[in-house]
This record gives sequence, structure tokens and C-alpha cells, in this order.
Amino acid sequence: MLRALCHGILIFSLLFSASAAIEIGRCNCDGDSLWSIETILQCQKVSDFLIAAAYFSIPLELIYFAACSNLLPFKWIVFLFGSFIVLCGLTHLLNVFTYEPHSFLLMLCLTVSKFFTALVSSATSITLLTLIPQLLRVKVRENFLRIKAWELDREVGKMKRQEEASWHVRMLTQEIRKSLDRHTILYTTLVELSKTLGLQNCAVWMPNEKKREMNLTHELRQRNSSSLYSHSIAIDDPDVMEIKETKGVKILRPDSMLAAASSASVLEPGAVAAIRMPMLKVSNFKGGTPEIVEASYAILVLVLPRDDSRVWSSQELEIVEVVADQVAVALSHAAVLEESQMMRDKLMEQNRTLLHAKQSAMMASEARNSFQRAMSQGMRRPIHSILGILSMMQQEKLSQEQRLVVDTMAITGSVISTLINDVMDTSTIDSERLSLIMRPFQLHSMIKEAASVARCLCDCRGFGFEFQVDNAVPDRVVGDEKRIFHVILHMLATLLDGRDEGFVTFRVLSYYGDKDGQDQEWVPWRSRFSDGYACVKFEISIKKAPSDEPSSSTVQLAPKPNSEGFEMGLNFNLCKKLVQMMQGNIWAVPNSQGIAESITLVIQLQLQPLSPVSDVGEAAGLYRTSSAPNFKGLRVLLAENDDINRAVTGKLLEKLGCSVSSVASGIECLNSFGNAATPFQLVIMDLDMPKMDVFEVAMRIRKSRSRCWPSIVALTASAGDDVWVKCLQSGMNGLIRKPVTLQSMGEELYRVLQNT
Repeated sequence: MLRALCHGILIFSLLFSASAAIEIGRCNCDGDSLWSIETILQCQKVSDFLIAAAYFSIPLELIYFAACSNLLPFKWIVFLFGSFIVLCGLTHLLNVFTYEPHSFLLMLCLTVSKFFTALVSSATSITLLTLIPQLLRVKVRENFLRIKAWELDREVGKMKRQEEASWHVRMLTQEIRKSLDRHTILYTTLVELSKTLGLQNCAVWMPNEKKREMNLTHELRQRNSSSLYSHSIAIDDPDVMEIKETKGVKILRPDSMLAAASSASVLEPGAVAAIRMPMLKVSNFKGGTPEIVEASYAILVLVLPRDDSRVWSSQELEIVEVVADQVAVALSHAAVLEESQMMRDKLMEQNRTLLHAKQSAMMASEARNSFQRAMSQGMRRPIHSILGILSMMQQEKLSQEQRLVVDTMAITGSVISTLINDVMDTSTIDSERLSLIMRPFQLHSMIKEAASVARCLCDCRGFGFEFQVDNAVPDRVVGDEKRIFHVILHMLATLLDGRDEGFVTFRVLSYYGDKDGQDQEWVPWRSRFSDGYACVKFEISIKKAPSDEPSSSTVQLAPKPNSEGFEMGLNFNLCKKLVQMMQGNIWAVPNSQGIAESITLVIQLQLQPLSPVSDVGEAAGLYRTSSAPNFKGLRVLLAENDDINRAVTGKLLEKLGCSVSSVASGIECLNSFGNAATPFQLVIMDLDMPKMDVFEVAMRIRKSRSRCWPSIVALTASAGDDVWVKCLQSGMNGLIRKPVTLQSMGEELYRVLQNT
């Protein structure tokens, strides 16, 4: 504006100076009107004076303007133009004095002034011709700078809008991440987006379980019961499919079914936008890598108010995209949390189940321990005492009938003791697995003892009895003598059960395989027939009259629901397992009523080569009368916590000629050993004593500074092999397994004293 004013002043001054430079002489016009010559001259005189004053003031203003402005390239133009104005003013000032009579000098000055005015005005006009292109270039540069300034303002505005959008996104993100509940996240998103963008309604659509429809799950405005639109849309709707295939925001058409269903019953909604949100779960990942599964998306729909001037801006769409991504991340976190909570609840439930199972196991273990204690206190210890007393009675002088009774009692007591140990060992290891003790024994002696027991049982119940042994049956074999004896007694009891009278036949013969097909039950073991093995057949049958013939048909011994003779329970399972472990088989021959009439047992035994040396393993067999060794004068310290067993064991030692001192605990044993005036030569301790570990007692005795260490022998009812290893590690010399008999104790003490 200032430059345009300067240009106008310059052009006006040039025209005015040109008109002023024309000499107007005195005219010869006379008149009697108001405007006379004198009046006109006076007006011109005043006008020239005012013009001169104005001309002299304008250069001062131009000089001030040039000094204050930054128009350095155009200052000389300003000074030239100022000179021109001063000269024009000087001309008008001199012209004031020409209206009166004047001198030649005045006319000369006026002429010189006009001459210089003409020169300066010509120079100024010429200079303006060269100045106009420069002024035009200044105008173009000004327009360019104006355009740049406008673009800069636009960029600054865009940055401000982006900063504002970022602020809104941060605010929305903070609000969304305040909760990890899926429903809270979605409702917070709808409320905050509505506040930020000024929306009429927001809605979230999710696929159902079958992924056939999109259901309206969350909405900003609550719907009334008279809604005109359904709350579900087919998943194959064109808009739904297009939104799922588009990464960004999609503006829906006014006639879109999804837009109409998301407008909260408003008939004329504004512009509607929609965007997909991926739905992730923990099951989508394995080891941090997503599985190749079908993607599942939710749809976020946003509705603007009805306003012709309101449309979706790029800034708002950008905010929607960023918020949708943040909501997807928050939903994935919520899904992880929900599934983690479900897993935690499942683990807690499993933990409660495990705790309950642990408590049940502890109760079962306590019940088992109680059962073992009851069995030990009520059955095993008494039978051990009885067997010890019977072993002493066998050394006395008895009649034939008395000796038969005592031997029968000893044999049956040994079988009962073995059964009790089996039951306790089975409950201890929580398994029905049994073990065999393979030792050399005399088969004929065992058969006679079994026949004696069978005869006693038959006589007591009024049954007849017959006994036959084939001469081809081997005598010295290797096997588990007690187990075979147990199975034979079980066969006899099975036949006698449920009958009141009859005749029992017990036959033992060598077995080479029946021709009638009876041996087909144990064909897998026939391949082991060799010179070092022999098969023995034990057959027990019962009949009402000697003329009755047994049936030729055979069946394998197995439990039957309608036959009491075959319902043998635990005894049957034990016998069957034992027979199979001894490479044999057992079967029954029923009569026409289906009741067992005869039972046959076939066992494969290893033959023992003839040797003049007596078998050490015979000592652990069934109890037979034999001369006991004598240990007269042997000082023995006996430690046993059970009073009856301690008394019986003491009597057995005294029967062997020992001098016995008895104590009831390990502490008393250490005190007696340390305070004894005459040192003990032998210490016998029960491994099941309470309060103090017997192995520790043995190690303390070995560490004591005595002139002669005693031999230490342990007593135990356990059949485990690890017991002997622990005894050796603690410094013990021998081990006697219960039930303790006179013969077994004498042989073990003899062995210990011979080796120490």
C-alpha cells in the first residue's frame, strides 16, 4: 500500500510540475465582475505560495521515509525525486514575486530555476522508465513470498491438527488401557470416541460361534423394544465382506444394511464409517508364532449426526484407524488375561483335586500302616512265637502221634507265616507282585509233610484219604518249597469246601505230557524240557465212592459266578500267579453239576546235582526235626521290644546253651553293653525296635573302644534283599529272618561264630 501511494505521488507531481512550469503572463482581460484581474492575481499569488510551501514540505517527508525504510536500492530515486519537487517549489515561490513589478535578477533566477526543473524532471521521467521493471520484479517476489507464507501456514496448521489428533489418540489409549476387561474396553472406546468426534452412535459387531452371522454386542445408545432393525447381519453381507478385506476405514453407503442397523433407530443418520478389528486369542500362538488359522474380525461402526456440512475428515479417519488398532491390541491382552485366568482356575481345580487325592493317598497310607501294625501285632508276631515254641517241642522226646501233630502244626504255621508276609509285602509295595525264593530242597520230604497235613485235615472233617507217590519223581530239586506247599493245601481246601463226606486221593507222579490234550494249557513251557529239568504232576481228587470215575473233560481253573468252588478270590489269584511264575499250570476237572471233582497241578523244577555237602538253603525250608548245635557258655545280649517274642527267642538261645541277657530297646542295649562286667560275645537285635535306629546302635557298638568287639546278628521279618546290605554297611555279621526256629538260629549262629 505504501509503495502504491509513492508511485501515485510521483506521477501526480510530474503532471503538476509540468503544468506549473508553463508561464502564465498578465492577461489584458478587464471586467467589472467579482473576479477582476487583481483578484485573480491575488488568488494565483496565494496559490503559488501554498504550492511552494507544499513542495518544500514533501522532500522533508521523503527524506524521513528514506531514512526509516529499508529501500536501500531505491534511495537515490527518492533523493532525485525530492530534488525535482524542491525545484518545482522554488519555481512557484519565485513566480509569486512576478505578479508585482520586478527586476531583471528575479526573472533570471526564475529562468534558471525553470531550466534546472526541466532537467531534473526529464531525468526523473527517464529514471522511472528503468525503474518500472524492477518494481514489477519486486511485485512478483512479493507474490511468491506470499504463496510460500500461505503454504507454511497450511503446514503449520496440519502439524497442529496432527498434534491434536495424537493427543486425542493418547487420551483414548490411556482410557482404553485402564481396564483389561473386554466389555469395559469396548464401552470405554465407544464413549471416548463419541466425545472426541462428536458421534451420534457407535456400535461393535462380532461374529457368532458358528461364524455365520455378525451380532450387535456393544452399542453407545441403548435400543428400545420397538427397534426397526435386527440385531444380527449375515456374515456374507457385501458391506461386511468388503470391510473385512479392507485395512483402513470404509465409508458406508446411506442404503447400507450395516449402517442402518448401527444408527440406533434413527431414520436419517449422518455419514457412517466402519473399520475391522482383529480378534486374537492365546490359542492363535504356539511358541510365539501365529498359527495358520482363519482370521476373525469384529467391526466398529461410527455414525455422525445428521448435518449437511458434517463429513468425515482425514484427521478423524486417521484417529479412527489408530484407535481401532489400539482396541485390537487391548482386546488381545484381555483375551490373554481371560484365558490365563481360565487356565489359572483350571490349575487351581486340578490342584484341589491333587490335594484331595493326596489326602486320600495319605489316608490310604495311614490305613495301610494301621493294617500292617494290626497284622504284625495281632498275627505275625504270635505266629512267630508259636513257630519258635514248636521248633523247641520238635527237639523233645515225643510219641509218634504227638510228633505228627507237632510237625503238622509247624508246617501249617510256616505256610501261614508266608501268607502273612505276602499280604504285608503286597500292601507295602501297592502291587500284587510276588517273589519266589528258589532254594534246593528234598521233594519227597515235602510231599510226605503235605500228605501228613492233608491226612489230618481229612480225618478232622470225616473224609477218607489215600496217598500215592510215583518212584520216578525226583527227590533233590531246586524251587520254592513253601510256595508249592501252599498251593497244594489250597487245592485240598478247594475240594473239601462245600462237601460233607467223600474220599480224597493225593497222587504225585512224573509228567511227560498227557495224550488227551490236558497239557495244551502249558505248551509254551514244554520247550524247556531238558535233562536239567523235571515236570512233576500233583493231582488231588475227591469222590463219593471208590467206584466213581472222574470225568474226562477238563477246564482251566477260573472263577465262575454260579460255582462256589471256583470263587477263590485272593487265594486263587495268588495261586495262579505262583504257578505261572514256577513255569506250570493248574486246572480242574468238574463233574456233571459243574463242581470241581479233581484239581491237577503241573510244575517244572530244576534238578539238583548230587553233592555230599549238605544244603545251606535247607535251613530256610519247612521245619523238620534235627539235632541242634550247642553253644554252651556263649554270653548273648538280646534286644527285642516285644515281650513274648523276647521271651521265646531267649528260650531258644538258652536251649542252644547260651547265657542270655534281655533288653527292650536300643538305648538299653548300649547301656548294658557299656556297663557289663564281662563282655558279651554276641549281640542279637530286632530291626523293628522303636525310639532308636538299630543300624545306628550297631555302628556305635563298632566304634566303642572295647578289647574285643562282639558279633552282631539282626532279627527281621522282612524278606527284602536290601536289608542284608544295610546290615553289612552298619557292621553286622549275620541276619536271621523270622519266624525264628531252633534250627535256623543254631545254623546262623554257627556260621557267624565260625567266620569271626
